[in-house]
Amino acid sequence: MLRRLSLAAVTSLVALSAAVPAASAATGTLPLPLPLPLLDGDDGRTRLTITVSGTGDPAADGTFGLTCGPAGGSHPATGQACDRLTELADRGVDPFAPVPKDALCTQQFGGPATARVTGTWQGRDIDAVFDRTDGCAISRWNNLRPVLPGVR
Repeated sequence: MLRRLSLAAVTSLVALSAAVPAASAATGTLPLPLPLPLLDGDDGRTRLTITVSGTGDPAADGTFGLTCGPAGGSHPATGQACDRLTELADRGVDPFAPVPKDALCTQQFGGPATARVTGTWQGRDIDAVFDRTDGCAISRWNNLRPVLPGVR
C-alpha cells in the first residue's frame, strides 16, 4: 500500500513538473511584481492634521499639516516634529495612546489648551485628543513636543 502511494505521488510530481513549463511557454512570461518604493524617514506613512487651541500663543493655535518622509506641511517645526515621532516609534512608544483608565494622576490644571491629531502615523489611523486637565494629560502633551506646541 505504501509503495502504491509513493508511486502515485512521484507520478503526480513528474506530471506537474512537465505541465508548468508547458503552460509558461503557451502564455508567455509571467509578469514580475512591481517594486515598492524605498522611502526614508518613517516610510512616508505619517500624514497628520493637528488642531490646537487655548495655548495662550496665537502662533501655536491653529490647524497645521505635518508629513514625514520627507518632512513637510504647514507645521511650524516639521523637521523636529518628524524627528520626535521617529524617536518615539523607535523606542516602541505610542504617543497617541490615551491615558490608561486606572492611572493615578496628580490633580493639577495645566491650562485650557486642547489639541486634536488626526491622520496616519506608522501606517495606522490616528484620532487622538489632548488636553492639560491633570498631571497625566500634561505629561502626555509634553511627551509629544514639538508635534504639539509649548503652552504659555
